[in-house]
Amino acid sequence: MVHLPRAARSLAAATRRTALALLAASTASPLISSSTAAVAPRAGGGLDDPAKKETAMRLVSSAENSSLDWRAQYAYVEDIGDGRGYTAGTVGFCSGTGDMLELVELYTDRVPGNVLAPYLPALRAVDGTDSHAGLDPHFPADWRRAARDTAFQRAQDDERDRVYFDPALRRATEDGLRALGQFVYFDALVMHGDGDDDAGFRAIRERALARAEPPARGGDETTYLDAFLDARVRAMRQEEAHSDTSRVDTAQRVFLRAGNLDLEPPLDWAVYGDSYHIG
Repeated sequence: MVHLPRAARSLAAATRRTALALLAASTASPLISSSTAAVAPRAGGGLDDPAKKETAMRLVSSAENSSLDWRAQYAYVEDIGDGRGYTAGTVGFCSGTGDMLELVELYTDRVPGNVLAPYLPALRAVDGTDSHAGLDPHFPADWRRAARDTAFQRAQDDERDRVYFDPALRRATEDGLRALGQFVYFDALVMHGDGDDDAGFRAIRERALARAEPPARGGDETTYLDAFLDARVRAMRQEEAHSDTSRVDTAQRVFLRAGNLDLEPPLDWAVYGDSYHIG
């Protein structure tokens, strides 16, 4: 998922917070409401610890949706004007980048005839573009209807893990990184994807490795993560929609400077001018 520039985002964030409050009420289900409270992570655990994973999702949601309630975002959908068409769901699946198409294909495999299945031809046609052809005018409303279905919520979770979370955890573990580094990789994959472009995750990691050795190669973890975050900021500034780097500067670097490599609470950070706390 990609963000609007700072000048445009403040109004968008305020509007989104209002809309999400309404959506959370209208789309609540047992899956959403039963586990909104965070659990204190076990000391030293990585993001494979369910409680630490919960923390990671809340951190991502603070940047992606201006809210710690990431489960309310199953129903989120809008075109934020970033050239990727519709952005929707918990990690910003996009109609123009293929991950939304794969999500709806998975959901349709599991629930044939669901409300989003008729949009599959249009999603295939608009992949790689910002077009709404074949999606308007009812796609946003139908997405929100689908979000009431626990099967669609599980499909979002499974695709998030397959495309973003599991690869981030695997690569971070291979590099010898603890929970903070695992989250840093996850957040970068969510925003930049894993393509071959100059601003993708692979390019960011390669630049970091050219400057510092990760712990798995005998390097200092803090020094390596600093290099990775420097490389990520460089990548973010290549695109106007990413140009506000506060999700790095006043969030991830705050934890790094505090030496909180295990991502242990309490956590205090700010993104796009909004402050957050996990106790």
